[in-house]
Amino acid sequence: MKYLPSITLSFLLACSAPVSAAKPKPASPCVARNLDFGQSAVGWAHQPLSKLKRDTVYSLVQEDGHAVLRGVSDRSASLYVTLFKPATGVPASIGWRWKTDALVPDADNRDKKREDAPLRVLVGFDGDKATLPEEEQKRFQRAKSLTGRDGPYATLMYIWSDHVPVNTVIPSAHTSQVKMLVVASGAKGLGKWQSVRRNLAADYKRAFGAAPGRVLSVAVMTDTDNTGAKAVGEYADIRFDCSGS
Repeated sequence: MKYLPSITLSFLLACSAPVSAAKPKPASPCVARNLDFGQSAVGWAHQPLSKLKRDTVYSLVQEDGHAVLRGVSDRSASLYVTLFKPATGVPASIGWRWKTDALVPDADNRDKKREDAPLRVLVGFDGDKATLPEEEQKRFQRAKSLTGRDGPYATLMYIWSDHVPVNTVIPSAHTSQVKMLVVASGAKGLGKWQSVRRNLAADYKRAFGAAPGRVLSVAVMTDTDNTGAKAVGEYADIRFDCSGS
């Protein structure tokens, strides 16, 4: 994922919603949600990152009776997103299936110049931006004035990495409010569906050092805009559960 100027980074990654003056509300009870791509009521939609970037091409296909989202990236990056209006309580766990046949050559998510991945699942969270360091608050303010949108307080991004060890937390090079968590690494499992289930609150606390606010959005992204490579990622059966992982 080739980075844009840091003032817009967290907004573009985090599935932003229309500007609202309302302050974050307290966490609400967990609500189990089936976020299947085949359900029109869920409201999945493509979200470009920039007019200056090529878009990843997303399409819905059927496989063994399941709706599968296929992302085809060719030197491109964009999101496929669902927003929660109103925001929802933090589930006990988030689960999904994903598949890719190959890793992105030369990608390294620790290096902003090579930060691409065939598979990503992103979760955007609410929070009190007034508690952030002054420089982070300025980033939010500048991005809001440029985009007309109020980005989430924080974004937790689950990724399949080339060689970074599983459970590594990788901070964004441009903002403290985006963290990547490696949940798969290396060539093991390529070409086959892999099931993932994560304790969302525990992962958030590990990445950000605090309890999460309400969930604003979920997105997926297959991107190769930085390395200039090609990749195909497939996603299915994303859901929130109120039982532990």
